[in-house]
Amino acid sequence: MPLSPMTYPDGHAGWRAHDHTTVRAVLADNRFSIRPDLMHNPFGPGSPGDAPPSPPGAFTDHDPPDHTRYRSKLTGQFTVRRMRLLAERLEAITADHLEELAAQGSPADLVEHFAVPVPALMICELLGVPYERRTEFQQDAVLLAGGSGADAGEAEAMFAAFGRLQQFMLEMVEAKRARPTDDVLSDLVNAGTDLTDDEMAAMGMALLGGGLDTTTNMLSLGTLELLRDPARVDAMLANPDAAVEELLRYISLTPATVRTALEDVEVDGVHVRKGDTVLVELRSANHDPARYADPGVLDLARGATGHLAFGHGIHQCIGQHLARIELKIAFPGLFTRFPKLRLAVPEDELPHRASLVIGGLERMPVAWD
Repeated sequence: MPLSPMTYPDGHAGWRAHDHTTVRAVLADNRFSIRPDLMHNPFGPGSPGDAPPSPPGAFTDHDPPDHTRYRSKLTGQFTVRRMRLLAERLEAITADHLEELAAQGSPADLVEHFAVPVPALMICELLGVPYERRTEFQQDAVLLAGGSGADAGEAEAMFAAFGRLQQFMLEMVEAKRARPTDDVLSDLVNAGTDLTDDEMAAMGMALLGGGLDTTTNMLSLGTLELLRDPARVDAMLANPDAAVEELLRYISLTPATVRTALEDVEVDGVHVRKGDTVLVELRSANHDPARYADPGVLDLARGATGHLAFGHGIHQCIGQHLARIELKIAFPGLFTRFPKLRLAVPEDELPHRASLVIGGLERMPVAWD
């Protein structure tokens, strides 16, 4: 059955899409909304109207025409030239942090000294965060991205970090207008668009949210998978392109997303009513045996084309090319610098993050001597 019925925590009778074909169909259909204020929460109590509308500019949570207006301003920013320049910076950033990791002495925490700072600095490069302010920016970004909000104290700290980052982005917008540099935010601010300062700041926040936590956790979880078998490391070094695509498919860092029907929709013979919410299972789609032979096997030579790790349709990750560049440089760099890399603790002692949305490791002690 292409759509399976499910009951949400608030009692809503909704649906789950789990095979590759159906997941793609739902994600490509603009009759399904991404707005959080319209959906039933599949992970806890929450009915439509409980979540506030997303602020203007937060394009990842908007439907057309607002989404189209915002995203069109960013699409042209991810040019071949900019990706080439960012790749050059990434090579240097990766090398610097591998040396910093080595300077910690074996063992050291791969998350703290490599998986977190490398993507954080790439976001700084993308947005043009001044060097003298990168430490404060990175600290708040990591606090916001890495927390689960599981207790009141952590939730309060995350809320405070979010407020500081919002203010920081507004200050950046003003600064880029007065003195532009070669970065996405400067181009956005000085393109003569009809965007307000609040909208541009929110777009910067959306790029931060989409590019930091995901890449950090792919680096840690991907490294863990590679360390399970020396042949996997050899495969990564032999063909990083194919290996990274398979890791993206296999890990499927974002397990699911949610859509709500804006009108009655027919999906492969199943009638979805207006207002029905669909849990769209990206991880399940990426492990669909009808699409991938032996999907539970990590085959780094597979060349896993067509996976949905970055989503599909109009909301497909706008920074996916940069994410791929980061992974294709960082993984080979790590294992070339530390050919004897191994876990410094038993795997079952690794602390996993308490998150229902994006999984990852809080710490990853590794050794190499």
